[in-house]
Amino acid sequence: MAKMIGAQMFFETLLHQGIDVVFGLPGGYVLKVYDVMTDYTDRIKHVLVRHEQGATHMADGYARASGKPGVVLCTSGPAATNTVTGIATAQMDSSPIVIFTGQVPTNYLGSDAFQEADHIGITRPCTKHNYLVREPRDLPRVMKEAFHIAGTGRPSPVLVDMPKDVLIGEDELVIPEGVDIKGYKPTIKGNPSQIKRAVEMLVAAKRPVVYSGGGVIWSEATAELLELCHRLQIPVASTLMGLGGYPASDPLFISMLGMHGSYAANMTVTESDLVISIGGRFDDRATGGKFEEFAPNAEIIHIDIDPSSIDKNITVECPIVGDAKVVLRQILDALPGEVDLEGRESWLRRIKDWEDRHPLTYNQGSEKILTTYAIDTLYKITKGEAIIVSDVGQHQMWVAQFYKFERPRTHLTSGGLGTMGFSFPAAMGAKYARPDETVICVAGDGSFQMNFQELATAVENNLDLKIIVFNNRHHGMVRQWQTMFFESNYSASRFEVLPDFVKLAEAFGARGLKATKPEELEPTLREGLNTPGIVLMEIEVDSTEMVYPMIAPGGTMDEMIMMPVDLA
Repeated sequence: MAKMIGAQMFFETLLHQGIDVVFGLPGGYVLKVYDVMTDYTDRIKHVLVRHEQGATHMADGYARASGKPGVVLCTSGPAATNTVTGIATAQMDSSPIVIFTGQVPTNYLGSDAFQEADHIGITRPCTKHNYLVREPRDLPRVMKEAFHIAGTGRPSPVLVDMPKDVLIGEDELVIPEGVDIKGYKPTIKGNPSQIKRAVEMLVAAKRPVVYSGGGVIWSEATAELLELCHRLQIPVASTLMGLGGYPASDPLFISMLGMHGSYAANMTVTESDLVISIGGRFDDRATGGKFEEFAPNAEIIHIDIDPSSIDKNITVECPIVGDAKVVLRQILDALPGEVDLEGRESWLRRIKDWEDRHPLTYNQGSEKILTTYAIDTLYKITKGEAIIVSDVGQHQMWVAQFYKFERPRTHLTSGGLGTMGFSFPAAMGAKYARPDETVICVAGDGSFQMNFQELATAVENNLDLKIIVFNNRHHGMVRQWQTMFFESNYSASRFEVLPDFVKLAEAFGARGLKATKPEELEPTLREGLNTPGIVLMEIEVDSTEMVYPMIAPGGTMDEMIMMPVDLA
């Protein structure tokens, strides 16, 4: 068998894995990879980014929109450290990306050589696993293992560090047929005794609720969840990351729960006698943070493929380790032919009463555009058919509240890490994953400024992508907390200088539009959405609008602030 250099092995293994797009930026220790790349451009698309953090968010957005691992390629030192925020973002939200970093030659390791950094040590806390490759012949095996680890079990990032001598060294290309990693065997099927116990709890419950997390989406369990809820008439409340995993138009869907969840969703959990958590982590933003008082009247079933998530924050009565889709099918197959649903109708009526008494609403009576009104208008124009990639802050919560998600992988956002600057590059990644769908980046003025350099990448690649920037001249959520908890001391939350976002878009060769009054909003959105190419729509909005309901930090789910008077 003819020998080839490590850089060639890199691309041959990517092709073997079915990878067709790589987000990257060249540099010294991966120049041989970029030299070889010209032989593969007809089979693998390389997207030249302007910053490595942007590349990592793009790979993350690609993974979330497609369900397949996203790929990052960059050099060593500052390039690799620039990816860390994106890696931690993906890790917190269970997104499978594989990051390939260049590294100094193996004989220079530990010598403080030019652009040397300990990529393994730096990323160990925010990756599922990472590798330092020491021999060219090991590269294909390591790469195959990296993709396997990233995409199985709980999806997560994996980093592969590639020293220069590995990339230029020669050996025979041997890509293993399968992957068998000692000690890594994710549990897929639920334990039969726990399945039986869960069925008994489901049948006995009078006031059950499903707590639907992001794991429903990653395991593609929507059909099974719909079947379970319809058979047993169980209402569904979703975490931020779970939105889209259950259709919002279904009569059993309530809304998002948690810190900015609806009154109905939070009260349903509080008053329930059984919580069925599927692919959720019980984090503080979803539970209110007072873990010991979460769902005080309920027993809890927790289904999760990651055993470390179970009993981590909330002690549960019925833990089931396994893939959500598989476990739900096991439960469905074990259900008795007929289930007594006595009491379920009154439970659903009670929830409807909570919804009627405290709906998610707004009053667009101001001369200034309300962000809630803008997002509701966007939903009505797109009819919920777009992929929405939101950034972090007030607009993120309003998207979750007012845009109705019907399908999985149509709501992408940074939930766990709350990474400002995520949405625009992630939206680009989503567009590469699903080029035939409408993809809309929704960002605040603060978050968009953090990665707007990728406008050059988007224009250069002729993407058809829409960007909405809500301009309230503030870090909006910071301002809200300062209003509510810091006696309106607006320290460092206002932007005294902002770019003209329309001119900024035009400077990169994109189209820019702007709306400043309520009557300008809908025409601006319609024109922008119907204009091909990169279009940035700047929407000037009211900086005093605040997100309600809200659970104050350390509060319980029934202690919601519904409006400013509640602060007293």
